[in-house]
Amino acid sequence: MLDLNTEHLGKKLIYFKEIESTNEYAKKIAPQEEEGTIIVADVQKRGYGRKFRNWKSPKGGIWMSLILKPKTTPEHIPKIVFLGAVAVVETLERFGVKARIKWPNDVLVNEKKICGILVEGNFSEKEVYYIVLGIGININNSLPQELVSTSTSLREVLGVEIPIIEVFKILVERLEHWYREFLAKKDALILQKWREKAILKREVKIITEEKTLTGKALDIDEFGALILEREDGKREKILYGDVSLRFE
Repeated sequence: MLDLNTEHLGKKLIYFKEIESTNEYAKKIAPQEEEGTIIVADVQKRGYGRKFRNWKSPKGGIWMSLILKPKTTPEHIPKIVFLGAVAVVETLERFGVKARIKWPNDVLVNEKKICGILVEGNFSEKEVYYIVLGIGININNSLPQELVSTSTSLREVLGVEIPIIEVFKILVERLEHWYREFLAKKDALILQKWREKAILKREVKIITEEKTLTGKALDIDEFGALILEREDGKREKILYGDVSLRFE
């Protein structure tokens, strides 16, 4: 039995050698499952990220989903993405790796993607029934050739195999810390820590469903929207979109 020494998260672990998707399984069981349950798998056959894009999930990475049931309202859900990203960055820092967050949900090392974060859930206009926080981190897994130029792994960065269980334990501990802050309504603290770890004041390109925008990513607002400064000096809030670093 893995002792995570946490108050909220990981009291129950559901482990699979192989699964279609930890997030899909988590959503299926979430209505009757206790808060803090973690689903983790060695391999995902149909892992996915935002907009259901395929996420390669071979053996050697951390592929996990966390069931949360905070008493909150839907406008605060993006902060779950942010606290997840901060927890990942702090975990990597424990191994001497400097990572940065690219809004809204990617963690980069040397400007290559090492982790993706996806939040899904079930909620009404005024109530959250459950949230599933999905996290995928490349640890010791090999990357497909088509991703080598844009993605990396902890093994590639450090040059050695890393004990996955140690990464997992630190990650859950950091998630526990930041989730407690979220429950205590310390939103400003979460957002400030995210800013410290984020890639800001950089030229970016943002693709939304309606248009493509370019400008400087200045900051986030109190609900996590990205504040973009356009070439003409006007500022615009972006709620959703795919961000790429210009000239990357």
